[in-house]
Formats: sequence, structure tokens, C-alpha cells
Amino acid sequence: MNAIDPNLSAHARVRTALWSVVAAGVLVGIKLVAGLVSGSLGLLAEAAHSGTDLVAALLTLFALRIAVRPADPEHRYGHGKAEHLAALGESGFLTLVSGAIAIESVRRLVTAGGHEVSAEWWTFLVLGTVIVIDASRTVVSRRASQQYDSAALAANALHFASDLAGSLAVLVGLILVSAGVQSADSVAALFVAVLVVMAAMRLAHDSIDVLMDRAPVESTEAIERALASLHGRTEVRRVRTRHAAGRNFVDLVVGVSPDAGIQQAHATADDIESTVRSAVPNSDVVVHVEPLDAEGDLRERASAAALAVPEVREIHNVRVMHVGDGYELSLHAKMASDQTLDQAHETVTRVEESIHRSVPELGRIYTHMEPLARTDWTRKPAPDEVAEDRAAIEEAVRHYTGADPLDIRFRDSERGRIAFVTMGLPGEQPLRVAHHRAGLVEAQVRDRRPELADVVVHTEPRPESDGNRAVPVP
Repeated sequence: MNAIDPNLSAHARVRTALWSVVAAGVLVGIKLVAGLVSGSLGLLAEAAHSGTDLVAALLTLFALRIAVRPADPEHRYGHGKAEHLAALGESGFLTLVSGAIAIESVRRLVTAGGHEVSAEWWTFLVLGTVIVIDASRTVVSRRASQQYDSAALAANALHFASDLAGSLAVLVGLILVSAGVQSADSVAALFVAVLVVMAAMRLAHDSIDVLMDRAPVESTEAIERALASLHGRTEVRRVRTRHAAGRNFVDLVVGVSPDAGIQQAHATADDIESTVRSAVPNSDVVVHVEPLDAEGDLRERASAAALAVPEVREIHNVRVMHVGDGYELSLHAKMASDQTLDQAHETVTRVEESIHRSVPELGRIYTHMEPLARTDWTRKPAPDEVAEDRAAIEEAVRHYTGADPLDIRFRDSERGRIAFVTMGLPGEQPLRVAHHRAGLVEAQVRDRRPELADVVVHTEPRPESDGNRAVPVP
């Protein structure tokens, strides 16, 4: 859909509504005079119908002049609902007048036609003129309503279309009257009344949906499909949509990674706005960003509950898993190495019970029991013993950070040689990125020096005076 200049759109809608007022006024005059002269209830019904169209067209013109006003301090979302409010009023007016016509039609049919109807040639000429005007205004109003997505002009098109159908019914009735069937005029009038009431009820239903902020189904489905195409760690938590005067108002709440910076979160929101506007043109989109902190909160509460059991000395590898509509947890618990299996199992059973009490929203809990490691006896190796290990570490750190390591130390334990590496990274870098770089350094060192028993990499903010460049994570 091509974008439409709002000023041109507003001017075109008002111009279309103005011509509808003129056309409705002409139709009322023609039908009223013809109906009074000929005595045709059908023509009088159509005059009343066109009278409602005249009022409706005036309401439409008035509503459009209000609806096109920009937002102001008292109407933050603009004045678009004025169109739908006018359309609701029009539908009520149409229903009342058509009900009165229907009652009169039934009365004439029941009393076996107490009124003579004159079907002269000029009545057919009048109806022909009316049909041409109705048809032209129906086409023009419908095209304008589709082009500018205007509820008020759609109501106008509906009025003229029902007017057209009614005029055709009256034409058939007058043809039958001229053939001697006097009751055909009342039947035609009743048909017009029923037709208008049905159209008015549909119009009222659509207007009430908008005024009550009912979510437009097609727009909502298009938005959900568009959001489903987004990749990355983004959770759409709420989608609210409403429609007024050709515009869609979309309100979104999304969750992003808690370690995302302000710029990254803002970029994510911009991405979502662009995606929604592509799926649903002419939309006003507001995106609220929240951190994905539910899992972190569960992890912290579960860890505290596990450590509250006295026999548990350490816990690690605490993992929260989102399964279906709930969460599950796994953790490693370390206990004294002199415990028996029975004692250790009884301890982790109490751990699981403690976690369930503190975090009732958790489902299953998976525990892994480990003995608490005893103290290692180590020694400091001589510099010449670790020269090759040091060179491999320095090369790996420079490769992934663009700078030399801040510190390298070695200890020889009973299990083998352990390397402790400290490297600097930009302080504003997200923790997950820093951890990933540390993992890459560790993997390269282990690959180059497989005889090392362990490699422990510590990261810390690089001093601002350090001008070395940061290397992108591959």
C-alpha cells in the first residue's frame, strides 16, 4: 500500500462527503414531490430513506471535519473515532425511520390498500434519475472509503447502495401497480424498510466494535505472523491493537536479554516497529522493552533455598529450563566427601523440598551430587618449565582480544599443571560476550597444550589508557 499524504487524504474525504450532501438533498426533493403527487408509499419511503441519507451525509461531513483534526493535549490519539460515532448515530436514525415505514406498509397491506397509486410515465423518469444518482454516489463513496480507509465514507456508500436497491424495488412495485397490482407499492416499501434496517444493524455492529476497541482480527493476525518471523532472544509478552478512522494503534511489550545495553534494546524496539508497520501499513506502534528476568529470579531463589540446607557446601551449574508453560531446574550440589550415598541422597531430597517451598512455580528438579574436593597441594614451576605454555596462552589472548594478557600464573598440582590467565576486555562489553571470549581462549590453549590439566581464564575491564583494539568474536 502506498503512503497517502494526510492533508490530501483529509481534503479528498471532506470533498466526497460534501458532494454526498448535495446528492442526498437532490434525491429527497425529487422523491418527496413524486411520492406526494403519485400517492406512492414506495416513493415516500424512498424520500424518507434519502432524508436519512441527507442527515447521515451531514453527520459524515461534520464527523470528517472533526476526525481530520490532529491530536491535541485533550485527544492524544487524535479525533478519528468521531467518524465511527457519527456512523453509529446514522444507523440508529436509519432504523427508526425504516421501522415507521415498515409499520405503515403493513397497515396498508392489512387494510387492503386504501390508497390509490398513480404510476404515470414521469414517475418512471424520476426513478431512472434517482437510480443514476444513487449508483454514481455509491461507486464514488465506496472507492473513497477504500482508498482512505474511512468508516464514515463506507457508511455513506452503504446508504446510497441501500437507496439504490430500494429505488429498484420501488421501480418493480410501480411496474406492477401500472399492471393493476396496487399492493405491490406497499410490498416494495416494506422491502426497502427491511433492507435498510439490516444495513443499519451491520453498520452499527462495525461502529460499536471500533468504539469498544475490539481488536481487528486481520491486523492482529498479520502482526503475530510478522513478529513470529523475528529471530533472536526476544519474547513478545503482550500485543494490543485497535482501529480508528483508517489507522491501527499497536501496543507491544517485549522482553529482551537482561544484559542487553540501552542501544541494543532500542535497536530491537526499532526493528519490531519496522516489522509491524510493514505488515500493517498506516500503524502507530509503541514498543515497551522489559528485561527477561524471570529465569534469573528463579535461579537466585532456588540457589538460596539449596544453600539453606546445612549439609550443602557448594552449588554450581544451576540451570533453569523453560518447558511448555512452566519451568524445571537442574543443579550440582557438593557435600562432604565422607558422607555415604544414603546420607547424600537424604540431603539432596531436603534440597529439592527446600527449593519447592521457596519456588513453587518450578516443576521437576534434577540434582547431581558431588563430593567436596579436598585441598590441593601445589608448587610453582620454574619459568623455563612453562615457556611453551606461556607462549601458547599469549598467542591465544592476543588473537581474541588484540592485547597481551594482564597476568599468567602456573601451579603444578597432583592432577597436573594448571594455568591461571587474566585478560582485559572493554568494560562496557556485555558479560555474555566476555564469557564467550574467555571460552575461546581456553579452547585454543587446550588445543595447543593438551598436557595442561586445567586452564582458568579470568576477565576484567581493560584500563582506558590501553589503546589496543578489541577483536570481534568469531
